[in-house]
Amino acid sequence: MSGWNPNQYLKFAAERTQPCRDLAARIAVSSPRRVIDLGCGPGNSSAVLIDHWPDAEFTGLDSSAEMIDRARREYPRQHWIAGDIAEWAAASDGQFDVVFSNAAMQWVEDHAAVYPRLLSRVAPGGALAIQIPGNIDALPHRLMREVAASPEWKGSFPPGKVREWHHHEMEFYYDTLAPVAARLDLWATEYLHVLADVEAIVEWYRGTGLRPFLEVLETDAERQRFAADYLASLRPHFPPRAAGGVLFPFRRIFLIAYKGSNL
Repeated sequence: MSGWNPNQYLKFAAERTQPCRDLAARIAVSSPRRVIDLGCGPGNSSAVLIDHWPDAEFTGLDSSAEMIDRARREYPRQHWIAGDIAEWAAASDGQFDVVFSNAAMQWVEDHAAVYPRLLSRVAPGGALAIQIPGNIDALPHRLMREVAASPEWKGSFPPGKVREWHHHEMEFYYDTLAPVAARLDLWATEYLHVLADVEAIVEWYRGTGLRPFLEVLETDAERQRFAADYLASLRPHFPPRAAGGVLFPFRRIFLIAYKGSNL
């Protein structure tokens, strides 16, 4: 198993794109000339930005060649780059009026160093806008780790083998960016998604949080068996509602750091 699957990710395109819309709507930068979407994925977040600022020069960057290929096919007039976010942050080849990232920075190491570098790539008067999942210790993620640590599976997951995503809390991002930002907005939202059934929760995580566990396993049969065990662990906690579907809460962290015009 290798590479990101755009089709798997886009099974929940509406739910995954809504936080992007919410973040873009809060950015107080009028008529930006240059916008970059870091971790652009298959282009669903980029489409929001292109619609929001149709006159801007737009660039999308993602580490997945599969995601970039999909975005390029969907939006051939834009500029697409396969690359690493941390490496881009450390470079010095130009600034952007809006540096945007929707649900990607959780895969990037060393937020204390990378976030200020990202702000340095923002042009004076512009903004760094980031949304990341804020629920690494939520029940679905705890259950992934519990299944992996169970007697049946712990031999397949030696310590340090699974590269999970990560996040910090609000105080960390405030302390990291407030000293170098002209203004900083921080907030969190818990989205309550209505999914068809508990199987849909597994499908959701196959496109994101479950991937690091599935990538460790060597065969499709093992991956299917692990997903089945994970599904069984979820069932008692996500019962079907009388009106239909299951309720799937998902907390996300947002920040917008503004660059002063004289910085």
